[in-house]
Amino acid sequence: MKNKNIAIATLVSVLLVSSLVGLSIASSGSETAKAGEVIYTIADSTGDWGYPSPHAHYPRGPGYVRMSFIFDTLVWKDTQGFVPALATDWEYLEDENAYLFHLRKDVTWHDGEKFTAEDVSFTFNYTKEHPSWWVDLKSVKQVEVLDEYTVKIYLKEPYAPFLNDDAGTLAILPKHIWQDVKNPSEFVNERALIGTGPFKLVDYSKAHGTYLYEAYENYYLGKPAIDRLKFVKVSEEMAPTALMRGEVNATNIPPETVEEVNGKGFTVINQSGNWNAKLMINHEKEPMTSKEFRHALAYAINRTELLEIAQRGHAIRGSPGLLSPNSPYYNPNIVKYEYNPQRAKDILESQGYRLKDGYYWKEGEILELELITAPRFGFERVAEIIARQLGEAGIKVSVRSLEWKTLDSRVINQQFDLAVSGHGGIGGDPSILNKVILGKFGYSANYTKNESLNQLLEAHLREMDAEKRKEIVREIQKIYAEELPALTLYYPKWYWGHDGSVDIYYTLGGIARGIPIPLNKLAFMEYQAKVEAPTPTATEAPIPGFEPAISLPVLITVAYLIKRRRKH
Repeated sequence: MKNKNIAIATLVSVLLVSSLVGLSIASSGSETAKAGEVIYTIADSTGDWGYPSPHAHYPRGPGYVRMSFIFDTLVWKDTQGFVPALATDWEYLEDENAYLFHLRKDVTWHDGEKFTAEDVSFTFNYTKEHPSWWVDLKSVKQVEVLDEYTVKIYLKEPYAPFLNDDAGTLAILPKHIWQDVKNPSEFVNERALIGTGPFKLVDYSKAHGTYLYEAYENYYLGKPAIDRLKFVKVSEEMAPTALMRGEVNATNIPPETVEEVNGKGFTVINQSGNWNAKLMINHEKEPMTSKEFRHALAYAINRTELLEIAQRGHAIRGSPGLLSPNSPYYNPNIVKYEYNPQRAKDILESQGYRLKDGYYWKEGEILELELITAPRFGFERVAEIIARQLGEAGIKVSVRSLEWKTLDSRVINQQFDLAVSGHGGIGGDPSILNKVILGKFGYSANYTKNESLNQLLEAHLREMDAEKRKEIVREIQKIYAEELPALTLYYPKWYWGHDGSVDIYYTLGGIARGIPIPLNKLAFMEYQAKVEAPTPTATEAPIPGFEPAISLPVLITVAYLIKRRRKH
């Protein structure tokens, strides 16, 4: 009986300590909520996306979105397309090849200073000198301040995606703060986060991947309906549970949980065709320098099987031309690389490879490649399937999983053979093609070897006639598919579940340059309280693996006590 009491007491102690530790982690960096505050919590399995200033956040969509709550652009987008932001209206002056913007007169920076045309002019000039990951402004010739609330931006030559890529993406900076900043990427103190946006950042934890924002009382569209906005890190597996428990208000959910989440009364939204999962190929490294060898890889991969197994059918089969069938610029008349392992083997053998013990060899060396990926979006499973399929075609492949940022770094520095990665933006303006074909990013092919392709990529940016531009973009897809510096595997269907208190939505063409994340800051201007929904406490923040972290010591303790009791 004594041992039993000790066991119970020990078990309770372990549970209590584990709970306190978990609560301490969950609450770190957060503040006690005020009575009646509306707190909206978003779960994200990826966690940290960098310090949310325009020049310091991590250069992928989630990093930009976290920054966008603090900083505004001249124009923005909603479900219908472009809408006013810091500019009330604008027009393109064809004879001058310039855009005229009339600015709002009721805007203040978060520190109370007045926003004027000087801030706009400064930001454009500063960004030309210090290009960001998202905007380089190579198309801009000069910015002229006509008066305190009017600016005219002259372009060097016609630039079709100016509103989308520049005016709708460039975060406007306060001149009185940034004019003395020499190294923008290293400017990470609280003054770097003074913007004109609807929210101000009050806490950020790089270690825990959490962000806490509070509403800006003097926002020019009115105070946001949400008092506080929180991002907390929750594992992909636990996110749906956290939502259904009322611990979070919104989260990205796996396809297999859609029915259950819907059945619990939550709203589920989805989109497809705006995100590209692809096989990156290091075309600067032998034997991948050969276009024909890259073709062999494509023929050896069964993308239909990949889609059915890895994505359980919740995706669209990829086009080798990058853009999805959902895009108005999509070209269906390109080489498709239908699954044909025999064609793959014929190509390899024409290049001097010979089959031995199930794998191809050449000049005494086995044909072996490393395939790197990251443990996100089911990419590890995708990589395993591709490795098996290539192995069946005689190409030995080893798989290695890396942290996401390490994966990007390896691709940027071309320290890889093959990589399963991806990116968004392909549902917006086709200028994304220039970035993901020519650019040097973790999601870009960095491919400049075909001069015709290079010229077309430049030409479509200058073509102001919409139909003519479409024809150029279709030709780009045709040549890109033939060159094949990377192979689009599929376009996943993303699902987001939320409690309906905020009507989150997918922005037409994606946020800024096409980010397919349904967290447009304009959505948080309205809030509809749900009486039946559980209300989380101010310090609640689910932590990935929190339940296992508690249960493991409990199980160990119980096992030890049982063993000890048996000895007695």
